[in-house]
Parts: sequence; C-alpha cells; structure tokens
Amino acid sequence: MRALVQRVARARVSVEGRVRGEIGPGLLALVGATHGDGPADACWLAGKVAGLRVFPDAEGRMNRDVRAAAGAVLVVPQFTLYGDARHGRRPDFTAAARPEEAEPLIERFGAELAALAVRVERGVFRAHMQVELVNDGPVTLLLESPRTAPEPA
Repeated sequence: MRALVQRVARARVSVEGRVRGEIGPGLLALVGATHGDGPADACWLAGKVAGLRVFPDAEGRMNRDVRAAAGAVLVVPQFTLYGDARHGRRPDFTAAARPEEAEPLIERFGAELAALAVRVERGVFRAHMQVELVNDGPVTLLLESPRTAPEPA
C-alpha cells in the first residue's frame, strides 16, 4: 500500500457539492493499494501514519505525532498513486488493486488509525471527489508498506 501524506492546516473532501469529510490541523492521507496487499499492509501503514513525528513541539522541531498535536487524519482513496507514467502520456493503472480488493484495505487502514486513537474522516471510495487542503509547511511524505516498497538500489 502507498500513502501520500501531507501535513495540513485544514482539509476537506466533497462529493457532488456535499462535504463528506473535513478536518482542521492534521494529516491528509491519499491512500492506494496494489495487487497482493493485505490487512498487514493496512495495519503497518496506519501505524506509520499515526506515529509520524511531523508536528512542531514547543521549540518548533518536528517532534510530535498527529495524536500529540490533537490533530486528525482525512483518508482519501486514491488508486492513481499506482499510476505509471514512465511511457507515453497516458498513465497506466494496472498496478492498482481492483476496487473490490482495495476498498476493504483502505477501510481497514482508517479503522486501524481510529483504533490507535486518531480521529479519522474519510473520502468516498469510487466517487469523483473534490479535495481541498491548506498544506502546512509544506510537509509531504510518500509512504509505502514494506512488502511493496521498492528494493534499495
């Protein structure tokens, strides 16, 4: 699984003009799954996101995680994280897991975050969403579960 995580001052996701998830300070996590991902990947990724020390402490150093910062996570399903645009101009999305495989994993990711005492808001799977955010920093990280992470060069 992959997550593109951004520290935000605020973020929200709307579907057909209706706000479906909204947070103040916290993290926006765009999350995708690939073939062969399983519950262990979702659990690992949720633990990683919950524990990321990307929020400033009293001295301004990135030393606190989203829980210590009293923040929340907005989870947005994003199959395009597995898009391959190395060849041609039209991305190839064959590395993305099929929706019936990906949806339970992304739901599991959100449930695991909640179990780790993180307030979670969610986007809508298979919907055309408008995502608004105010990136804070900016701080943006690409995370990948170890099983699917590329081998070091």
